[in-house]
Amino acid sequence: MTMTLSLRIKKLCGSCHLMQLRKKSSVLKPQKQICKSVLEHFDEVYSKELGESWTRARDVMLSPSSWQYAVMLNRFSFSEGMEAYFQNQGLSDIFHGVQVPSSGWLKCYVSRTAHRYPAQRHRQGQLKDYYLLNAASLLPVLALEVEGGNHVLDMCAAPGGKSLAILQYAMPGNLVCNEPDCLRRKRLKEMLESFLPELCRSAVTLSNLDGREFGQLHPKVYDKVRHCCPAPRRNLGLFDVHTVSVRKQ
Repeated sequence: MTMTLSLRIKKLCGSCHLMQLRKKSSVLKPQKQICKSVLEHFDEVYSKELGESWTRARDVMLSPSSWQYAVMLNRFSFSEGMEAYFQNQGLSDIFHGVQVPSSGWLKCYVSRTAHRYPAQRHRQGQLKDYYLLNAASLLPVLALEVEGGNHVLDMCAAPGGKSLAILQYAMPGNLVCNEPDCLRRKRLKEMLESFLPELCRSAVTLSNLDGREFGQLHPKVYDKVRHCCPAPRRNLGLFDVHTVSVRKQ
């Protein structure tokens, strides 16, 4: 899956100048490759659990370009004009014809063709209007059926799409977003600040615990818990991320 980018450099006078140009044009870029040992494990486990359905699920899983991305509207900056815009673009309501608990609020749109809208840039003092995520990420949020006032733990919160979806669905009494990795936790914090008004941020707590510690430190505290298994560490995922040198035009 590695992508090779060719660099066309005009002949320049002086080898020193050429070396400096090459240094500037070389960047470290992560490239995704399938981890064979993880795939073999998945084949062994899920072929037994899912039977013939595993073949189709496997094909989709190995083709990120076919994953269906959803545009999740932000309830805290919601405008009918933005919703009408996506409808006019031909996007479909992901929950059309699907019974969603009346207590929940989720507005998500998907394209019938493989398409991904650009993420919005951060705007100082303004909340973002929508968040892009894999449509399948909404399934565990719907399964939780969070109700207003619930105490909820998102044990593996970063990058934050499911945590944000929980807050879109219902306003919990407290949502603990746990992320042990400091860099991922920083990005998670910045993402939440881009979507939540200040009055709602008090309902969100960021933590950096090992997920195995919650049972002992906070027994019987949470009404709902979301956990991603296996843990989303790169070396445990289906796609290994290899850093390779790529030359940019």
